[in-house]
Parts: sequence; C-alpha cells; structure tokens
Amino acid sequence: MTENTAQSSAFTAKKASGGDMAFLTKLREFSAWHTVAPPLVFFAMLLVVGVFNSNYLGPLGISIATASAAPILLVALGQSMVLNIGSIDLSNAAISLVGAILLAMTIPAFGVGAMIAVLALLTVIGAINGLILAYTHVPSFALTLGTLGILQTTALVVSGSETIYLSENRELVTTLYSAKLFYIPLTFWMGVVVAVAYWVLLRLTRVGQNMTAVGKNESGAILSAIPTKWVKVIAFAISGFTGGLAGIAIVAQAGSASASGLGSALLLPGIAAALVGGTSISGGLTNPLNVVFGALTVAFVPIAIQAIGFNAAAQSLVYGIFIIAVVTLTTTRTRGLVIK
Repeated sequence: MTENTAQSSAFTAKKASGGDMAFLTKLREFSAWHTVAPPLVFFAMLLVVGVFNSNYLGPLGISIATASAAPILLVALGQSMVLNIGSIDLSNAAISLVGAILLAMTIPAFGVGAMIAVLALLTVIGAINGLILAYTHVPSFALTLGTLGILQTTALVVSGSETIYLSENRELVTTLYSAKLFYIPLTFWMGVVVAVAYWVLLRLTRVGQNMTAVGKNESGAILSAIPTKWVKVIAFAISGFTGGLAGIAIVAQAGSASASGLGSALLLPGIAAALVGGTSISGGLTNPLNVVFGALTVAFVPIAIQAIGFNAAAQSLVYGIFIIAVVTLTTTRTRGLVIK
C-alpha cells in the first residue's frame, strides 16, 4: 500500500512538473523577442515622432498614416502567408494593381458584383501560381517574378496606359476610405479583420497548421502525409485574394486606378512590412497580428524621417537603413537555419 502511494505521488509530481514545464515553455514563447519586437519597434518610433513633432500624432496624422498603411498591410498579409510555407510571391502587389484597374473599369456597370468577380479572378490567379509551383517545382522567386512581368504588362494594356476614374457607383468603394472609426479609415480596419482571420486560420485550423508545418520542414510534412501541393495552392490563392482586397483599398483611397499610380510601388513595402512584422523569410513562422504593426511601422517611416528633420535627398537613404535595421531586429534566426 505504501509502495503504491509512493508511486502515485511520484506520478503526480512528475505530471505537475510536466505541466510547469509546458507553462514555462508557453511563457517563453509568448515573451520571445520575435513576438514582442514588432509592436515595441512601432511604439518606439511613435515616441520618437511625438518628441520631435507631436503634430504628426494628431487625428489628421493618424488618419493619413493608417490610410497609407492599409494597402501595404493587405499586401503584407498575403505575402506573410506565402512566406510561412517557405516561398515568396513577387507578383501579389501586381495582382493588387490589376485588381484595382479591373475594379475601376467594371464597378460603374456592375456595382458590388464587380468587386466579387474581381476578388474571385485574383484568387484564381494566385491559385494558378500555387499550382505551377506545386507541380513543376519551379522556384517561387523565379515563377512569381515571371508572373509579375505578365501582370504589369496586363495592367498597361487593360488600362491603355491611362488613369481610370470612377464614375457611377463610386460611393460603394470610396466610402471605405472616407468613413472612419477613431480617425482611422475602414480600409485599414478591413486589414485588421483580415489579420485576425488569418491568425485564427493558422493557429486553430488544420489547414493553417499544415501551412506552418510545410514551412518548417517540407520533407517532414510529406512523410507526415500532409498534402503539401494543396497547401501551396491554398497559400498562393490567399495571397491573390488578399491582393484583391488591397486593390479595393487602392481604389477607395484614390478614386481611380492606373498602372503607374497609387499601388504601383507596393511590392517592397509589402515584403518589408511582413518581415518587420516578424515573419521568417525561411518559412514556418508568422503572426498576422504582428504584421499589422509591421505595416504601420513601414507606413510611419517617412513621417518619422520628416519629423526628425532629414531633407528630401536623404530620406530614401534613411528609409533603406531603417528597414534593414528593423528587419534585423525582428527576424528570428536559428542556428543552422538556411535562408531560402
């Protein structure tokens, strides 16, 4: 009887110890630098801006910065989902631009139906990228670089190299920019909702967990019977869909669309925002909620540079140095990890 009691006590102690270890592991994961770095960097930058020129943090400054951040955020969210599987999508910003042009051309005649059709089309384009990647094993960098060129040409041809202005049904889109909640336009809140949805997808669904597994170790994922090909298709389809939402944000803000207008230079800010948001460029690690802070940081950088007092000639230099520094701070590096 005494021996059974001793064994039971030992088992209970071991279980309690295991529970404590699991709790400590979770605590360490929560407090890991890559988890807290994106919001810390953003709020540190806000502090600097407030010290040098608090006017930039007023209602007007917040409205302008979050409006600028909205399309960057949506492109970055799509990019982060692809980076999470160990790939990259150089075409998702071009998808946004094509989507903006198609939307500006069709919404006067078809209204909400045009928005749905454009989103569906861009999701299919993203899925085609994923299918080609999955079944031909062409590196995602090369594949999407080619798609980028095709889509840029498509944007020029479809628009006739002209700016397409909204006429009828204009309010269906522009309201998303003009309507504000806490001085922040609805286009940005749309990105926040998408970030929450993608966080739920990655953390609480099998599909999302499979994406992370492929990014961490694709060979292991194959041996675990994870349908890696379809995971890639889904990730790129998500990137195309989110690019379409970015196209809506572009049209909402500009009231027009063109191949060289607002949204034509979203690729690098989108990638930077995903990385500043803590997404690993080698795959297997992303937090869409932190990508929100990454997009805000990237959007606030020009404001911070102006507030500090750098002249226009030096802003690009400072911007580049700042992004490199922040990505260095927020990127997780593991010994032996290969950057793909």
